Amino acid sequence: MAKKAYDYLFKLLLIGDSGVGKTCLLFRFSDDAFNTTFISTIGIDFKIKTVEVDGKKIKLQIWDTAGQERFHTITTSYYRGAMGIMLVYDITQEKTFDNIAKWLRNIDEHASEGVERMILGNKCDMNDKRMASKEKGEGIAREHNIKFYETSAKDNICVEEAFMRLTQDILRKHQAGATQDQATTGVVIPKENRAKPANCCST
Repeated sequence: MAKKAYDYLFKLLLIGDSGVGKTCLLFRFSDDAFNTTFISTIGIDFKIKTVEVDGKKIKLQIWDTAGQERFHTITTSYYRGAMGIMLVYDITQEKTFDNIAKWLRNIDEHASEGVERMILGNKCDMNDKRMASKEKGEGIAREHNIKFYETSAKDNICVEEAFMRLTQDILRKHQAGATQDQATTGVVIPKENRAKPANCCST
């Protein structure tokens, strides 16, 4: 019997308003490429990348979702099965930051209860056009106990670090849950306390 090429398969989801750079982040992480001519994602697209974390090979299935309101129901249907969600806003467009609360409610309503979440303030290379301060991003992440990074797909700032940290958090939660499940029967396992938000892009 052929050995599997990976130990775990994790489904990740990129969500957020249209134009915040979700597709650029995806291609930067999956292909180490940046293209300014991406058109808006129509519905759903995904990329596959296999990484190694803590000695385990993880196959990541990363779904890039449309941010436009008219595709809202398509996006919602793809929350199912997601183990990690990256909520992306554009630091140069304050409205996209203001909509984080809406997207967080979406996650609460439609995603699995134990899903790992992360907030990304994208386009931190455009600090001269910044409309949403880093402190505001850190604040909302702290309020919801979610990790936070500022990223730049264009300049490749903290993109891989954010994806790898999310993958690591999912793996460790999965392994902790499996260990506890083996050690207990009929016992409710308490939710893990999430680590305090981290940040990366220093501007």
